[in-house]
Amino acid sequence: MAARRFDLIAFDWDGTLFDSTAIITRSIQEAVRDVGGTVPSDTAAAYVIGMALMPALAHAAPDVPASKHAELGERYRHHYLQHQHDITLFAGVLPMLTELKARQHTLAVATGKSRRGLDEALQSVELVGMFDGSRTADETQGKPHPRMLHELMREFGVAPERTLMIGDTTHDLQLALNAGCASVAVSYGAHAVDGFSVLNPLAIAHSVVELHDWLLANG
Repeated sequence: MAARRFDLIAFDWDGTLFDSTAIITRSIQEAVRDVGGTVPSDTAAAYVIGMALMPALAHAAPDVPASKHAELGERYRHHYLQHQHDITLFAGVLPMLTELKARQHTLAVATGKSRRGLDEALQSVELVGMFDGSRTADETQGKPHPRMLHELMREFGVAPERTLMIGDTTHDLQLALNAGCASVAVSYGAHAVDGFSVLNPLAIAHSVVELHDWLLANG
């Protein structure tokens, strides 16, 4: 077993641990359709995953006036809640997290979800106690602002060079850069791989198995 390089490992949630990209994309599209906006393409809707909810919806639907943003948010929540229990962890996530815990890594979540949304997800997949800490966009600042990681590093007394961010979007990788941390990208989530390299991830994992193996060898 390789010596531990990172003390704190922070994971994005949607599209990294949780297989929710398709449902979030469809929920954004249906919400925009409900309020009369131009429905974004799959690529445009998926691009905003990981951002805080209202900035994400505003970016995905630039022709929807600000006066309708509250309604847009409510319609998104309506469509997402219809399917939230259809979403599951990617295969292999639980064994990976369990082994990382056994190696005494501090595990955290840094997500664009709301606190309520994350807490409900953690309950629904029986992950209570798996993560040592978490930060959500509504209680800090949305990605790629570094506040999420800065707060987690302060909470656990971990330096940036001992902190690793793992995510499926350029927002996650830029968050890590802004916080002075290393990152690893996963290619099975919301963003295309061709946008990752300029943000200098240590690796790009194409499956949870690849991510698990890389973390055991290099984490």
